[in-house]
Amino acid sequence: MPDASQNNFSRRRFLKMATGTTAAAFVLGSMPRLAEAFGLQHLDLTDPTAKAMNYVEDASKSSNALHKPGSACANCRFYAGDATGYGPCQLYPGKAVNSKGWCASYTPKNAQA
Repeated sequence: MPDASQNNFSRRRFLKMATGTTAAAFVLGSMPRLAEAFGLQHLDLTDPTAKAMNYVEDASKSSNALHKPGSACANCRFYAGDATGYGPCQLYPGKAVNSKGWCASYTPKNAQA
């Protein structure tokens, strides 16, 4: 029969391994999101899709008749980045757009699908 010190050692070892495994799973699970957030190239204004959708880096400089004051990528339903800087957009896969930008496909986040 094992003594009490062996049982305590086994429990401690199990808890350490469980904690370590959980931490490792969390870190590894978040790595693709981190890589995505920092690994995207900025959308080039000469990109054919950007041209077709009248994308601009600064919404306040848009001359498109569809543009409304206050409309910007940061509050568009297709934008998945932070409110400042650059982030991914569903309309431009693999590219990062400026949160202050705008395109003709702008749809407010609260709009009905």
